[in-house]
Amino acid sequence: MQIWVGLGNPGAQYALHRHNVGFMALDLIAADRNFSPWKKQFQGWASEGRIGSEKVLLLKPQTFMNNSGQSVGEAMRFYKLTPADVTLFHDELDLAPFRVKVKTGGGTAGHNGLRSTDQHIGPDFRRVRIGIGHPGHKDKVTGYVLGNYTKAEMDPLADMLAAIGREADWLAQGDDARFMSEIALRLQQA
Repeated sequence: MQIWVGLGNPGAQYALHRHNVGFMALDLIAADRNFSPWKKQFQGWASEGRIGSEKVLLLKPQTFMNNSGQSVGEAMRFYKLTPADVTLFHDELDLAPFRVKVKTGGGTAGHNGLRSTDQHIGPDFRRVRIGIGHPGHKDKVTGYVLGNYTKAEMDPLADMLAAIGREADWLAQGDDARFMSEIALRLQQA
């Protein structure tokens, strides 16, 4: 079993924030792959299903970003899994908007959701880094990250999320390089 975690903040007022793109990715995967209805579990919303031959638990922590690791750790311990079985989908300032990169382990780069997860399960989990770009100055970061996607960004956002959903089989199989290249190809054609 794998646990795929989308990072975000709970509540309708945060739904379109750049910081909530992890939630958006999981919502699309759940709908696209006919996962079970979301249910309250592990201090979050959880949905189960299969991607290819892999059983996957989708998890959207409802602890707010800064405490996401509590939810992730609880689910990981319940299923007796290791950090290697956990994949986090999160916003990434250091990537161009709508670029998707995958890596395992590493630092937290000031991302509170990554920091919390690192504190609760260690750093050796896989990360699907979803680019949101940088606003240009560090004083603008908080407002930018906690701001809604603009109207002009909605189509590229939808294209990127659809590509993540359609290519999720590669991620489930552990072929991160193929997952990234197939998404890049889809977005070139969009």
